[in-house]
Amino acid sequence: MRSLAACLIFFCAAVFGTAAVGDSLLLDAALAGDAIVAVGERGLIQRSTDGGDTWSTVDSGVSRTLCAITFLDQRNGWAAGHGAIILRTEDGGNSWQHQFTGDDEESPILDIMAVSGGHVLAVGAFGAYYESRNSGADWEQHFILEEDMHLNRISRSRDGTLWLAGEFGALLRSRDSAKTWQPLSTGEDGSLYGVLPLTNGNLIAYGLRGRVYRSTDDGESWTRVETPGTGLLMTGIELASANTLIVTGQARTWWVSRDGGQTFTATIDDTPAIAELLLTPSGHLVTFGESGSNPAPSHSSKN
Repeated sequence: MRSLAACLIFFCAAVFGTAAVGDSLLLDAALAGDAIVAVGERGLIQRSTDGGDTWSTVDSGVSRTLCAITFLDQRNGWAAGHGAIILRTEDGGNSWQHQFTGDDEESPILDIMAVSGGHVLAVGAFGAYYESRNSGADWEQHFILEEDMHLNRISRSRDGTLWLAGEFGALLRSRDSAKTWQPLSTGEDGSLYGVLPLTNGNLIAYGLRGRVYRSTDDGESWTRVETPGTGLLMTGIELASANTLIVTGQARTWWVSRDGGQTFTATIDDTPAIAELLLTPSGHLVTFGESGSNPAPSHSSKN
């Protein structure tokens, strides 16, 4: 995500603005075993081993903004971002090496996922789609869209189904580990920033103008859900409590559902813009965004 406020061209673009002095813009985070590793502006990588209470900065070796991070297990992970760069760690995020640069350095990589074994996917602006099946030793570029729409986020259901959310309502599903992708539709063309698979098999898609959609048939059909605002929604998470989930982003409010996404209410106002939510191994919710890393308000975690 860029660090200057600009139009919403990329999922990783500067919807947040420049981070204040003392606050580092963080855009994504992932678990490496019990450790949390977060990435952000100007190549920043931070690591916590105490559930996000304290952080140490790790040398990434790059100055480009990093938009996304993923771990296969407690040791092997990848980070990606502007300049179409991909970094790799083999020691749980303590050290990083440059692994790959895409053909189009003007198209940032916006998300990356370690699917299984050595299978890694990376997607981004203008339809960028890179795939490795040998832990990143080799990468292949594919074109899975007819138009160069931005691909914003990859997610995965418990049964292994993969989901891609993107610009102009782009929504794709793969049931064969990314060998093929099937285009789906919510029925509207607003850009989507993610699909949240729920433990009961249902799906929540979210994106621009505060729009949320719900599917109960594995993405074949979608119902628009009424929401309490119109802000950009950039991330969502399901909590341990039955049917409880949160979506948030640039809206600066937390929208909470306690009925599996059928209805949402705004419960927390005036929060900093948030790019990612993460549950620690102990079940505490941590936020990442324009004010760096912070514990979620107490009544949002474990509820």
